[in-house]
Amino acid sequence: MTFASVAERDAIEAEMPWEARGVPTTLYGQLEKTAKAHPDRPAVSYQLLSGPGDPAETLSWRELFERSTQAANLFRSLGIGENDVVAYVLPNCTEAVCALLGGAVAGIVNPINPLLEPEQIAAILRETDARIVVTLKPFPKTDIAQKVAEACRHAPHVTTVLEVDLNRYLSPPKSWIVPFLRPKVTVNPHADVLCFNREMRKQPKTLTFRDSQTDRVAAYFHTGGTTGMPKVAQHLYSGMLYNGWLGSELLFTEEDNIMCPLPLFHVFAVHVILMSAICSGAHVVFPTPAGYRGEGVFDNFWKLCERWKISFVITVPTAVSALMQRKVDSDISTVRAAFSGSAPMPLELFKRFEAACGVTICEGYGLTEATCLVSVNPPAGVKKVGSIGIPFPYTHVKIIQQTAEGPRECAIDEVGEICVANPGVFPGSTYTEVDKNHDLFHEGIYLRTGDLGRMDADGYLWITGRAKDLIIRGGHNIDPAEIEEALLAHPAVAFAGAIGQPDAHSGELPCAFVELVSGAEVTEDELMTHARRHIHERAAYPKHLTILPELPKTAVGKVFKPALRMQAITRVYNGALEAGELAARVVSVVDDRKRGLVAKVERNGADAEAVGHCLGSFVRPWDWAETVPETAAE
Repeated sequence: MTFASVAERDAIEAEMPWEARGVPTTLYGQLEKTAKAHPDRPAVSYQLLSGPGDPAETLSWRELFERSTQAANLFRSLGIGENDVVAYVLPNCTEAVCALLGGAVAGIVNPINPLLEPEQIAAILRETDARIVVTLKPFPKTDIAQKVAEACRHAPHVTTVLEVDLNRYLSPPKSWIVPFLRPKVTVNPHADVLCFNREMRKQPKTLTFRDSQTDRVAAYFHTGGTTGMPKVAQHLYSGMLYNGWLGSELLFTEEDNIMCPLPLFHVFAVHVILMSAICSGAHVVFPTPAGYRGEGVFDNFWKLCERWKISFVITVPTAVSALMQRKVDSDISTVRAAFSGSAPMPLELFKRFEAACGVTICEGYGLTEATCLVSVNPPAGVKKVGSIGIPFPYTHVKIIQQTAEGPRECAIDEVGEICVANPGVFPGSTYTEVDKNHDLFHEGIYLRTGDLGRMDADGYLWITGRAKDLIIRGGHNIDPAEIEEALLAHPAVAFAGAIGQPDAHSGELPCAFVELVSGAEVTEDELMTHARRHIHERAAYPKHLTILPELPKTAVGKVFKPALRMQAITRVYNGALEAGELAARVVSVVDDRKRGLVAKVERNGADAEAVGHCLGSFVRPWDWAETVPETAAE
């Protein structure tokens, strides 16, 4: 199949309905089908270290199928049924792939970001009622084992912790040294601690239980970044395999090698790439436990592409920016395209990448709540830089505006909320928490993404911002994307994030944070002048601008705006307290599940009523950091 235009997309849909495509009902069925078709071809490869000559482990499709079967058998032997949860808190490694696939076959798999703090990991374990956790054995230079041990102390239903020892990937003399440097960690007594690989090897390579031929929830993926309690989305087999089918039919074949330095707790790596490989027989390479964050990955990236004869590169804008600060020093003639997601690609960065390595970037769009894929700039068709491309076959998009008379569908190029219906959307049950599904669907089937966007006359989708990111200045809506685009037009700016900072008069005022290109020099005043020159409406001029050494980002490269809001709240509230000659100060900002971001104020002997009067003029809530009479706080 080719997917180069809206007409070709429509022709694919016209061939037959999605249900008639003959995709296996279960993940195990698809994995078995691919293992039989390509038993000796490479499935996944993993390098602990980033050097182009460093050792690597490669599993064929037969071997991956057998190990995933053993993992599923192990989980079942430990009491996991179809409705029970296996969580893993792991960096990228072969075991993460086996835990993912085995967990989804035996029960419900729950990948968790190892960068989260212990209290957030514990909250996810409790929310999903996880029974088993697969994680690292204590290892030098990582605190994952320590964080998971602490999290398990606050997740009483976790009965078994299965440990993965990364030392097996090292050779002497490094492997000899690790036992002497291994941190000491004590897991809560209510959980048994076992070696994942040792226990898995005890299991047969054929399934010991019946793979029920019904569509069901097979994965939980948490959303969000690094503060607060992330929401947990439910993924069905059908949604996971829809993503795989798209990759198999429209992008990859068994001859392709895919470089994927993205984390295996995120839908981009799991559903877009790994599921596509499982459906197509393509080979996926995972370099280092931390992917793009791994030591030496950027410096060795092009050499790794040459080593593995990569045909497709999977990336995000932050990674592309880092790669463009290094020379293309290898033969990358096998690389046909790069797929980018997670955030919009600045036009200049797009041009620099294409000029430097002769590879086209195809920007796409997906979200955890829709299992993932929604649209892409077609590799064989017209690519509109800045757009997120054409919705995939069997994906239907509506742009909706909420009005006093009810929701209405937008006209061509009119901005509204992007709403999506496709086989990856689980209508009515997107989140594990029932309350979070209220008002989440348009017409009962279209997922309200929270993204603002428009559809152009050619059927290409454009994101213009986040509905929840709108800056509301005295009732006037300001799209932060306009501020960010203006700042990104400055040659010294690598990344920009615009938010609304609290204001006693207007509710919110625009402010901006930027990260500079490595080696660039520019002042905040110069950037403010540049912004005013390029922003079209006066109300959107930033009230404040801060240059940071690095903008906070999520694991897949999105600018993490809650962290920017925390900085802005702290600065504005402390400025108001100082102006009022009050000794009280904001000492932290926390993400409260019901109230959003809440400033925690230390009294420092200040008059409680005066502090309440000062901060009461702001809309954003606050609490005392220490115990004081409740009537004093807003």
